[in-house]
Amino acid sequence: MIPQLTALITRALQKTAQGRGLDPAAFSRKFVVEIPANPERGHFSTNAAMIHARDFALAVPGLKGNPALLLARELVDALERPPDFFSAVEIAGPGFINFRLAKAAWQKLLQEIRARGDSYGKRPPTGQKILVEYVSSNPTGPLHVGHGRGAAWGDAFSRILEYLGHEVTREYYVNDAGNQIATLGKSILFRALHPDLSVPPPEGHYKGAYIKELADSFLQKRPRDFFAEPQAAAIMSEEAAQAILAEMRADLVAFGVEFDSWFSEKSLIASGELEKAVALLREKGLVYEKDGALFFESSALGDDKDRVLRKSDGSWTYFASDVAYHANKYARGFDRLIDVLGADHVGYLGRMRAVARALGRPDASLKIVLYQLVRLFRGGVPYKMSVRAGEFIPLKVVMDEVSPDAARFLYLTQSHDSTLDFDLELAKSQSAENPVYYVQYLCARAFQVRAKAQALFSLEGDIDFSLLSEPGELALIQKLSLFPEVVGASGDNFAPHFLTTWLMDAAKLFHRYYGETRLVLPDNPELTRARIALAMTVRAVVGTGLSLLGVSVPERMAKES
Repeated sequence: MIPQLTALITRALQKTAQGRGLDPAAFSRKFVVEIPANPERGHFSTNAAMIHARDFALAVPGLKGNPALLLARELVDALERPPDFFSAVEIAGPGFINFRLAKAAWQKLLQEIRARGDSYGKRPPTGQKILVEYVSSNPTGPLHVGHGRGAAWGDAFSRILEYLGHEVTREYYVNDAGNQIATLGKSILFRALHPDLSVPPPEGHYKGAYIKELADSFLQKRPRDFFAEPQAAAIMSEEAAQAILAEMRADLVAFGVEFDSWFSEKSLIASGELEKAVALLREKGLVYEKDGALFFESSALGDDKDRVLRKSDGSWTYFASDVAYHANKYARGFDRLIDVLGADHVGYLGRMRAVARALGRPDASLKIVLYQLVRLFRGGVPYKMSVRAGEFIPLKVVMDEVSPDAARFLYLTQSHDSTLDFDLELAKSQSAENPVYYVQYLCARAFQVRAKAQALFSLEGDIDFSLLSEPGELALIQKLSLFPEVVGASGDNFAPHFLTTWLMDAAKLFHRYYGETRLVLPDNPELTRARIALAMTVRAVVGTGLSLLGVSVPERMAKES
């Protein structure tokens, strides 16, 4: 409905301008069409007259009175009135125009939504190629609960972008080179040589039970003299990193997250791409040496300071790899790059924006999304691990207790830039308090009520949608009308939580309708067919929304407790 109303208002603005002898461009500012907070004001409202009031006053000298109200009246007069579309168009407050749609308009829309099926809200191909890189945890330890948030967000956002017509590639960047991999091997070797946990590891070594498990594994499969060899730590680094990476892949698949590409940092070095990328910066005059180190003059491109590419000992920095990696991404023909990173990468923003500029790319071609911390609770009490210091909460711990559906949905209930409180008991509960259960139960209820109706009579044949006129029915159709705009806003604003909020609101409306209205009427097959058609259309659109989040659409569920 919003696109249709926007088009009608735009034509009214153009008609008003022409009627005043003005260039239609005089009334070309962006306005909004939205649902009023107070339902009594109508189904939709626009600020078009208020947005253009100043232009109207300047273009039409001698106006007397409030220009917003005067323009609103002219817009209402110029507004096209399609048959059976509006029941009322009113001016309110300082110049808002409120619209109330006729029941026939809602009924017609329901028919259109039902006919569109799974494609409702889907946009045609844009031709834009987007690479979304997410998770990308170093293979030096298991995925933890924070990585789960990045995985859920990156996967859901990729699905939304695809639904909006973009060509999306999902990529995991494997940091399999550099100091952190070397430290992994040293940490395992130390624990193998000192299996007694009372002996603390040196500063900078990795800690945690998983290091002890890896050390025990090497002790079982390697002879004792292996651990005295000069290359022992390097060998253990390589083997352990591969084992950890395999475990990460398995955890992500169990979480419903799969990647199109796993890109190795080592491949950048082995192929010479890292040195080529640095040479390119040098050609642009953006590299200099100081105190034996090589610097990228990123401050000249908006960064707060210059960044080291090669340290004085001759080793490349992680930043040098990042430069080469992003040069590689652009070279593969992607129009936009989206990096989904943890909040601890806040310093990454300025330097990578400088890299994009150095590579001749516009700022809009690179978006860095930073997701905040996850705080795990159990029944409102902060969750604590019963292990020694240095441990963290693995993603596996969450998946062992709650379903991937519940975890993914809860991860996506808030904006990525706010801290998320995740309660394990809530995620497991089968009640209206658990948002994913509440939404999925809508789908199950719709299937259940359809089966009940099918047991009485056939649901085949034409549907008389004009029979749907109850307030709860019209409210559901109005909610469905917003789905395309919600999906679009979720993608345009990097905000999948817009979709989870819409789903929870839709579930609330549906369950209220279900509780207040008899959907199956044995003595009224026509009305039953119409109401079942509405219920199944709501289920279809909600099912599309859940699928975009990577959450399943069940036909049956356990009863509410």
